[in-house]
Amino acid sequence: MLTKAIRSTSEAASAGRVARRRLRRLALQTLGASLLAGAVVACTTVQTTGEGAIGLNRKQRMSPLVSEAQLEESAKVAYAEVMQGAQQKHALNVDPAMTARVRNVAGRIIPQVGAFRPDALKWNWQVNVIQSDELNAWCMPGGKIAVYSGIINQLKLTDDELAAILGHEIAHALREHARERASEQATAGLLINVGAAGMGLGNAGADMGRLAYQTTFGLKNSRTHETEADRIGVELAARAGYDPRAAITLWQKMASASQGRSTPEFLSTHPSASTRIRDLQDYSGRVLPLYQRAHP
Repeated sequence: MLTKAIRSTSEAASAGRVARRRLRRLALQTLGASLLAGAVVACTTVQTTGEGAIGLNRKQRMSPLVSEAQLEESAKVAYAEVMQGAQQKHALNVDPAMTARVRNVAGRIIPQVGAFRPDALKWNWQVNVIQSDELNAWCMPGGKIAVYSGIINQLKLTDDELAAILGHEIAHALREHARERASEQATAGLLINVGAAGMGLGNAGADMGRLAYQTTFGLKNSRTHETEADRIGVELAARAGYDPRAAITLWQKMASASQGRSTPEFLSTHPSASTRIRDLQDYSGRVLPLYQRAHP
C-alpha cells in the first residue's frame, strides 16, 4: 500500500508539473499573441512618399516605437561623428574638385525630391566626400549624404552615373526604409522571442527563428527597398536632367567590379546585378520623357 501510495503521489506530482508547464506555455503563447497583436495593430500603415511618375504605391507599416524624429536625431549625431572621424584622419573632402562635383550633382537632384515628398525640401541636407577605396555611398534619414571617393575613381563614374547613385541613396531616406526595417524587426523580434519561450526552445530556438525570418522575409523586404530606391533614383535623376539610362551602365560596372563574387540573390539583401539591370532598363525607359523635357 505504501509503495502504491508513493507511486500515486509521484505520478500526481509528475502530472502536476506537466500541467504547470502546459499552463505556463499557454500563458506565454497567449501573452505573445496579445503582444504581437498589439504591436501589429499599433503599427500605422503609411505612404511615406507620393507615387511619382514610376507609380510607386506600396503601403508601409511603421511602429510608433520607432519615430521619424528619433531616427533623424540619431542620424544627425551619427553623421557628425562619422564626419569628425574622417576629418581627424584627413579623409574629409580631400579633393576640392571631386567634392564640388558631387555637391553640384546632388544640388540638382535635391530640388526634385518634392515630386515624392515636399517636406523633404526643408530637410537640412548635407553632402560630403570621404577619401576611401571603398565602393560606397549612403544617405541617412533627414538628408545626410556621404560619397566615398573609391566608387567615383574605381568605376570612373560619369555625372549621369553619379546621379544614379545619389538618386538611389536619397530615395532610401525619402522612403524611410531605415525606419520601416526597424519597425519590421521590432515586431518580428517580439514574436520570435515570445514564441521560442512559449515552446521551450530557449535562446537557440530564438536564434533559429531569427535566421528563418531573415531568410524568408527580412532579406526579401530589403531587396524590395533596394528596388524601390532604384526606381525612385532614376526618376529623380531624370527630373534633374541626368540620363536615367546611366543607372544601367552603373550596375554593369558594379557587376564587373564584383568579378562574379556575388551572394546568391535569395540570400542577399540586394537584388542580383542582372535583376537590377532588367528592372532599370524598364524603369529608366518610363522616366526618359522627364529627362528629355529637362534636357532637350
